[in-house]
Amino acid sequence: MDYVFHFGDIWAARDELIDGTLLTLRLSALAMVLSLIVAVAGAFARTSGPAWLRAIVAAYVELIRNTPFLVQIFMIFFGLPTLGVRLDANTGALIAMVLNGSAYTIEIVRAGIESIGHGQTEAAYALGLNRFRTFRLIILPQALRVVVPPLGSQFILLMLNSSVCSVISADELTAATQDIQARTFRPFEAFIVATGIYFCLSMLFSGAFSAVERFAFGAPRDGRR
Repeated sequence: MDYVFHFGDIWAARDELIDGTLLTLRLSALAMVLSLIVAVAGAFARTSGPAWLRAIVAAYVELIRNTPFLVQIFMIFFGLPTLGVRLDANTGALIAMVLNGSAYTIEIVRAGIESIGHGQTEAAYALGLNRFRTFRLIILPQALRVVVPPLGSQFILLMLNSSVCSVISADELTAATQDIQARTFRPFEAFIVATGIYFCLSMLFSGAFSAVERFAFGAPRDGRR
């Protein structure tokens, strides 16, 4: 093989890569926060809500988890305009990431809630707390300790899935990389650099979630680092 790697053109386009990386970070961070908010509400509905609401949330979870993320993005970005709702690419990408991420996160939070002994709920009711206050004050704080590690993994996957948003021209890292390789005809170099950036972002988020766990709940359990 006589291919010669040349990263000079990629370095010259570093500003585009930086802008794409920053947008990936913004999209991912916003999607993580909004997904968690939706997930807590959805998990409460699935565990303590009326039957009709539990059915709606369950249907939403199954629909999202059993359809491709790419199709969901297309439905939002290309389908909503037929109903008169037009979104720019970055907003459409964010909505798609939140809808996709929250479906998985609901199940993680629900599993954490159901891991808490039912006796604590009964004790809270005996003390006069209603369902919402029992959930907020007794169940959720304990459940979060259980779900933080899997939430960290799920949110890292959500960040990596943001690369799919390039199909609707969201200006994130993969889209920037595609523009650079199309202009420079250096696909190996461009995507090697993008791979390194995604790896660094994954390590960054992993370290951030570990720091949050240590700060909020003390040392990781079972010797886990």
